[in-house]
Amino acid sequence: MHVEHLLQDDSLGLRLLWAEDGPLRREISGVTVTDLEDPARFVRPDEVVLSGLVWWSADGGKDKAERFVSGLKYAGAAALLAGEETHGSVPDELIEACERHGVPVASVPGHVMFRAITDTVYLRQWGELSRHHALPEHVRGRLNRLVAQEADPDLILTAAFAHLDRTAAYLLSPTGRTVAATPGADPLPAGEAAALPGGDSGVTVPVEADAVTPYERWSLHLPEATAVPLRPVHEIATVLGRCQEAWARRRAAEHRTADALGRLLTAPEAGDVAGAVRACGLPAEGPYRVAVADTGTRNKGLAVGALVEAVAQTAPAFATVGRLPDGTAFAVLSEEAAAGLADTWPLVAACEPDVLLHGGLASRATAVSGLPGALAEARYALTSARTTAPTTSSLADATALTTLDALLTGIPAEVRTSYSSTVLGPLLNTGSSSVALLHTLEVFLTNDGSWARTAEALHLHVNTVHYRIQRVEHFTGRNLSSLRDRLDLWAALLCRTPEPSTTSATPPRRARASTSPAR
Repeated sequence: MHVEHLLQDDSLGLRLLWAEDGPLRREISGVTVTDLEDPARFVRPDEVVLSGLVWWSADGGKDKAERFVSGLKYAGAAALLAGEETHGSVPDELIEACERHGVPVASVPGHVMFRAITDTVYLRQWGELSRHHALPEHVRGRLNRLVAQEADPDLILTAAFAHLDRTAAYLLSPTGRTVAATPGADPLPAGEAAALPGGDSGVTVPVEADAVTPYERWSLHLPEATAVPLRPVHEIATVLGRCQEAWARRRAAEHRTADALGRLLTAPEAGDVAGAVRACGLPAEGPYRVAVADTGTRNKGLAVGALVEAVAQTAPAFATVGRLPDGTAFAVLSEEAAAGLADTWPLVAACEPDVLLHGGLASRATAVSGLPGALAEARYALTSARTTAPTTSSLADATALTTLDALLTGIPAEVRTSYSSTVLGPLLNTGSSSVALLHTLEVFLTNDGSWARTAEALHLHVNTVHYRIQRVEHFTGRNLSSLRDRLDLWAALLCRTPEPSTTSATPPRRARASTSPAR
């Protein structure tokens, strides 16, 4: 199906705003629905992109349009179909950006559902391959009724394949979690299932749904590629897309309730925390664990979806997920489920390898009154995860911050820098004498204040070490025969950079949790 074929479908009412002849004859590979300001990561080559333009606003509209369209061009999108419902029309800035980048753009009338366009593309593509095969009318009717009743995906999947004898089918999340399966289907390990969409085994069809993050998108998988004609498989996937949209609406309502709990946990004096806990369906008594997650400023909206999937993988006895007032995702869940987050985290992070997923996990809270403190602890661990793994996704467990260097990683970078500068003072100058004094101090403290071992490590005479330490004491105003002053100086050395220095002969110990997911 070409772009021009889609535009010629009168039932959709699409209106071409700009295009050149060549791109209109481009073959469409699929459809992606997005309202992210930078959609490049989620668009595949030759896909038509549907956007409701929620991301656009008159304030800075030209720059936003440029960023959005350049992302489409970079990803190789075939065309942009822009919805009119949000702003009443397609902004001129967006049309001009499409013209600059050579991306065809058409408007979608406000009354046209994006689902209708998605169905048109896929049914046209797949219907040509299996025009004589479709779901029986009575099955289609039953599935529509189940979706209207907001039935669980297990029930919908069972009903969809009931007329096909012993056909195994799975509804999978991006992490390989089995959301639903037909009766009698063999269990599918998560690691194996996560690799199926990109593999050659069986047939896997993406389930398209609006308002769903990349961490939550479902896929319909059949181990036997020839067990069912393609057309009914895609029809079933379309039905499951409507099911997931209903699920997403229910989730949104649950998240709003959880958001209210999050506001109270950050300011417990403002309301009834116990009442908010009950409203979220959590037990009145613990133990509880609190986790937080962050995907960075540019991907703020993805953190909740990532945490929802991470928690779902652990099959929690109870859990609630929402946002804190600053946008950080948080969850209150059972202790048993929290223990599985370390294994789950890499699977979830792998769903979007270009997005850094950092998390923090608090120690257990035995009662509701301990939840605000547990949240503060989880956020401290989150800062530690960002500090120790700034370029990779990681989860830090506060219970593993058991050494001074690990504990300091949870302090904001600005505070660490200020403390180091204040305590070390002139020793941080870049002159050769300052560098020598700073290095001597570090080796001296690493060797537990031993003059002989320090001299040996630095290949210096002991008297030279004594002289240098005296100079350090002069510049810092500290007495290195005092344990308290030694600790102050060691902490200042650790606070110089996110990664403590390892220039000494015997590197300081590093806490496992500060550099790897919790265990």
